[in-house]
Amino acid sequence: MSLSDLQRSGFNVDTKNHALAILQTDFPTPLEEICLALLEIEIPCYELIQGGGGRAPITTRLGQSFSKWGWLPRRVVIQKTINGRESNVTSHEIDHFREDINGDLALEIEWNNKDPFFDRDLENFQRLHAEGAISVGIIVTRGSSFQEQMTNIVSACAEAQGVLGFDDLRFLGVSPTSRQRTIVEKQVNADFLEAWPKSFVADKFGQSTTHWEQLQRRIQRGVGNPCPLLMIGIPAAVVSESIL
Repeated sequence: MSLSDLQRSGFNVDTKNHALAILQTDFPTPLEEICLALLEIEIPCYELIQGGGGRAPITTRLGQSFSKWGWLPRRVVIQKTINGRESNVTSHEIDHFREDINGDLALEIEWNNKDPFFDRDLENFQRLHAEGAISVGIIVTRGSSFQEQMTNIVSACAEAQGVLGFDDLRFLGVSPTSRQRTIVEKQVNADFLEAWPKSFVADKFGQSTTHWEQLQRRIQRGVGNPCPLLMIGIPAAVVSESIL
């Protein structure tokens, strides 16, 4: 499995600062693990609508896939001394850290956080690379097709689940915000499955959340340089029309 297989399946893939050459030459096995885990992804559409706090189910499942190959949480501690005296200690939390004979890799999954998390991750990678703690930093997020099609996906899923109004959303554990209710109620003649998904997506998966376009904006500004970087965006094609 390779990054080309991901691209053929609709994933966004981008590399910076010779990351592709480094991964293909020095880390072929970890690179294949990433590709295998991502190509196995399937997201039941109702998971996009369901309420509940904490990690998204897709983040948990994908993290478990990485964990079985040794991509584990790691607190990287960097300690410096001058003339035998400790001068500075910093630590960096990595959700998925992969040790290898040729070096170490750091991977973060940003499925649906606030977009400043990209700055945190990229700057973290930059510091770790400068200290020789990692060879490549990797970020997995929602792809461009996913973000573009999210409203249509949510609308089709709600229809498949038999949602015809706000009361029906209780079955999915969804508590509409007052803002969503106001927006929908103002559109007197609008169909619920046209009006509500737009407001729901704007609230939950809006432009200020972590997705491909926001990540690319950081990359274009040079955030994270000169750390070698691999960026992957999950496509809309991974969504299944499962019924809850």
